[in-house]
Amino acid sequence: MQKAEVHQNGELAGILTEENRQKYIFRYADEYFFNSQKQAISLTLPKTQKEFVSNTLFPFFSNMMAEGANLAIQCRYLKIDERDTFSLLGATANTDTIGNVTLKFVQTN
Repeated sequence: MQKAEVHQNGELAGILTEENRQKYIFRYADEYFFNSQKQAISLTLPKTQKEFVSNTLFPFFSNMMAEGANLAIQCRYLKIDERDTFSLLGATANTDTIGNVTLKFVQTN
């Protein structure tokens, strides 16, 4: 299992979890959810207290990654399997992303 903090404008918005390569979960952080001034990170992930569950990485997050030749170059450079989308997302979406959402991997036991 891998987890990543999802930050919007530098503030913790929620947690993205990869249970395995066939189960992904996103849940808004309570403090973020209860702040009416904070907007959803995506139209496809509206603010709710329920968990979003998917058998593939949510399109909002997979769209943050490179494609084609750039993806191949990143994977080769970072030594990450192209099919390991969660690890690649964690390695590339922590600083220089398009938009205001970044991810930070969390150590799990």
